[in-house]
Amino acid sequence: MIIGIVVNLTKENVYTILEDFISKLQANEFQVLLFDELQTDLNISKMKLKKSSFVKENLFFKKSDVVISIGGDGTMLATSIKAHAYNKPVLGLNLGKLGFLAEININQIDSLIDELKKGVHQIEDRMIIEGSCIGHNMEKLYAINDIVIDKAGWPKMIEITIEVDDEYVTKFSADGLIIATPTGSTGYSISADGPIVNPKANVITLSPICPHSLSIRPIVLNGDQKIKITADSLHKEIQVNCDGQRVFAFKPPLSLIINKSDNPLKLVHTSLTSYFKTLRKKLLWGIDLRNLPTENN
Repeated sequence: MIIGIVVNLTKENVYTILEDFISKLQANEFQVLLFDELQTDLNISKMKLKKSSFVKENLFFKKSDVVISIGGDGTMLATSIKAHAYNKPVLGLNLGKLGFLAEININQIDSLIDELKKGVHQIEDRMIIEGSCIGHNMEKLYAINDIVIDKAGWPKMIEITIEVDDEYVTKFSADGLIIATPTGSTGYSISADGPIVNPKANVITLSPICPHSLSIRPIVLNGDQKIKITADSLHKEIQVNCDGQRVFAFKPPLSLIINKSDNPLKLVHTSLTSYFKTLRKKLLWGIDLRNLPTENN
């Protein structure tokens, strides 16, 4: 099996961790691939890597059987959107803070390698949404977590109109709108009081950002429905960002068609954790805080 490794070199102790991980992969007869620009950053001889282990990005994704992201959820998202274009499965090794998407921890490396070697891991499909900007000659926008429409640098609210399957739904003023996948329901969406959605659900959630109305609440839609969002503003631009990483500015009014992509993201799932365990451990979901130990106990 060929393991492609994408690494965030800004993380603490990352060189030591990467060296140890590569060494263990090689000891278990895995082939390792890295981006060619990392040759100048890594001690190739110390890691016992050949120059052929460093390849250009397109060849990296074509040749890798599994892509492993080493960093935080941001690194995982950036890696996953690229791997998705090549239909390659992705797994995240967490060196960040939360690690909700990059769910494998450093102390689980040996167990992870064992599961990969035995082939007992599973490939799980995750919804990706795509956005088409009406009247703009540009490629579709893709997001694993969410597509967010917001007011950009304008201090006042923008006006948002929602249509579903060509039927008018509502119009309201707000700072913006979060269109989230089930995977993204525990990201920015949850901060806007959006619902927690199991990643296996076929739904898309719309969560207004600071709406100027007590009656405007998040809504859950069937993932196969066509969603049209029109955003208008007195400002010179409206901002759209995908997964909080790819940002675009548009002259208002902006009309955006949102659909579920026909090609899902493939995530590697192991027995080392589960969705509900991650909810409890990392978001404290369902945990009665009165039963947690206090500083005085």
